[in-house]
Amino acid sequence: MILRDKKILVTGADGFIGSHLVERLLEEGALVSAFCYYNSFNSWGWLDTLPEEKLNSIKILTGDIRDIGSVKNSMKDIDVVFHLAALIGIPYSYYSPESYVDTNIKGTLNILQTAREYGTSRILTTSTSEVYGTACCVPIDERHQRQGQSPYSASKIGSDSMAESFYKSFNLPVTIVRPFNTYGPRQSSRAVIPTIITQLLSGETALKLGAIHPTRDLLFVSDTVNGFIEIAKSDQCIGEEINIATQSEISIELLATKLIQMINPKSSIVTDDQRLRPEKSEVDRLLGSNAKLKSLTSWKQEYNLDQGLKKTIDWFRDTSNLGRYKSTIYNV
Repeated sequence: MILRDKKILVTGADGFIGSHLVERLLEEGALVSAFCYYNSFNSWGWLDTLPEEKLNSIKILTGDIRDIGSVKNSMKDIDVVFHLAALIGIPYSYYSPESYVDTNIKGTLNILQTAREYGTSRILTTSTSEVYGTACCVPIDERHQRQGQSPYSASKIGSDSMAESFYKSFNLPVTIVRPFNTYGPRQSSRAVIPTIITQLLSGETALKLGAIHPTRDLLFVSDTVNGFIEIAKSDQCIGEEINIATQSEISIELLATKLIQMINPKSSIVTDDQRLRPEKSEVDRLLGSNAKLKSLTSWKQEYNLDQGLKKTIDWFRDTSNLGRYKSTIYNV
């Protein structure tokens, strides 16, 4: 599929990956509608930081993914939907599991039902590597078992299963896109890399972290977004679930040590017990296979870890960006 001049809706456009995807779609020449979470502050999230000329090229829609009326209004006359709207954050899912079911499962159901009613040409729903849980074998390919090790991951397993069912039951042209551990500018401080960087740039010498033994497959946001774009362009991806991964891993300890050396060598790691997941909920190892993605698309990784971390640190060094984060507070 050629994306130029296609009417494209991005849900979760106000978020981290969504805002980067909106910018990338504009480069492709797409006609972009951005679905943002309605709020009384009239905030469009990270889209508020885009240059005026870009904002003027985007149709902004506000609503709630949990509300079928909002979803139907946003999807009228749309050719392609990139569905990224979700409730993120594993620790918060321990406190509020029902909200994850409402947003991540029901929200996806609203997209799928509306796409079926409207005859939408293409739907990409966003999964997460957390659905695999701790790796039973590596690299983790799309056939790996699913393990709901947190209410968050369980809700995303449910969302994925709903999307799969609509493809198999109604031949809906849907693809499940499964990024591994995306990082980069604009990421929430609920993720480990912004947590580390913001503490170090704020002058903290005691870097507070939870478990540091787990490994993660870290993917710079531009590579993740390019994965979405290439998957959308390939008709071979319809009905498939596809990882976006680097097929490499690094432990949180080694990652933190690398960032300490890059930012503040006087710092050292200390364990903050409130940041530890329950033992059975911790995902100890993530190392994804990108073989399927490479076989079905022309995607290739452009940023290695050092390059991606440098770009991310440079973005956070801008005080207008760093000032948006509360480095002294643990964000559940």
